[in-house]
Amino acid sequence: MEPNQQIFLPPEWYPQSGVMLTWPHKNSDWIDLIDEVENCFILIANEILKEEKLIVVSKDPVSVSRKLDSSLLNNLILVQLDANDTWARDHGALGVWINHLPVLYDFQFNGWGLKFPACLDNQLTSGMFGLNLFDRQVRYKNLLSFVLEGGSIETDGLGSILTTEQCLLSPNRNQALSKEEIEAYLIKVFGIQRVLWLKNGYLAGDDTDSHIDTLARFCNEKTIAYVKCEDPSDEHFQQLQRMEDELKAFTTLEGLPYNLVPLPMAVYVEDEQGFRLPATYANFLIINNKVLVPCYGTPRDEIALRTLQQVFPERKMVGIDCSVLIKQHGSLHCVTMQFPNKFL
Repeated sequence: MEPNQQIFLPPEWYPQSGVMLTWPHKNSDWIDLIDEVENCFILIANEILKEEKLIVVSKDPVSVSRKLDSSLLNNLILVQLDANDTWARDHGALGVWINHLPVLYDFQFNGWGLKFPACLDNQLTSGMFGLNLFDRQVRYKNLLSFVLEGGSIETDGLGSILTTEQCLLSPNRNQALSKEEIEAYLIKVFGIQRVLWLKNGYLAGDDTDSHIDTLARFCNEKTIAYVKCEDPSDEHFQQLQRMEDELKAFTTLEGLPYNLVPLPMAVYVEDEQGFRLPATYANFLIINNKVLVPCYGTPRDEIALRTLQQVFPERKMVGIDCSVLIKQHGSLHCVTMQFPNKFL
């Protein structure tokens, strides 16, 4: 990165030009759930199309377009590229502004520390840029020497990034670098002033090594919504209490405590083998005029929706049943990646 550059990573609540979805397909872990997961993606896609542009990446994008609301297709951008899986939050580009010009950051995605194949996913950003989908001013920056997933960082837009030690310091990502070196790199490439590291917090069944977007989210410059566990018998209780204590100790750059908003712990859900699935209400997506909130078919859905409505009074809350997504250990935010205004 050149010295003296002004770099800005827009937070999710800033105006957006569009959102990316990488459509599920049968040649993946979704093979036994393909109809169910497509129905979930259709709900997400139609809600996005009502507000802004939607990029759909698929090996057969025309067939996908036939499944969407025909009255909304003016906002649809179809991209014919092959992918390993559907987790656009982690293989998608991060949009930043450098000296007031839009730039796509292409970090390396290696299947969450070499857990899963990702060779096709890792080529999507460069492939999409080569198709001239983006505004002519948008530039591409190759940062493939550094492993970073979009779900692992949250920004307040004022100079702070929130993340977890368990993810960014985990094996098979950037283990050659120390915590201090990783922090210095983030400060450099994102133009921020500091990194807020969480030492505690996890969800059983999570493949990402505690992505921050499953645990705690910036909702505005001074507010963090986070998962709170109030059941002492739950395996998460102590870890999430410690995480809450860490969040309470954090302050804004002005030295003031953050406004902390607890989200309910999702009801226990397990797979057919009896393993717990990582259901979480923190995995919401902010889009223009709305917040899409993952739901799981329990009364706690309404609690989460009411809580987030208070945090986002000017936006409509839209619940999306994401019960199928957690069967592959992710949720709503995990399958989306937004692009800031003027990128599309």
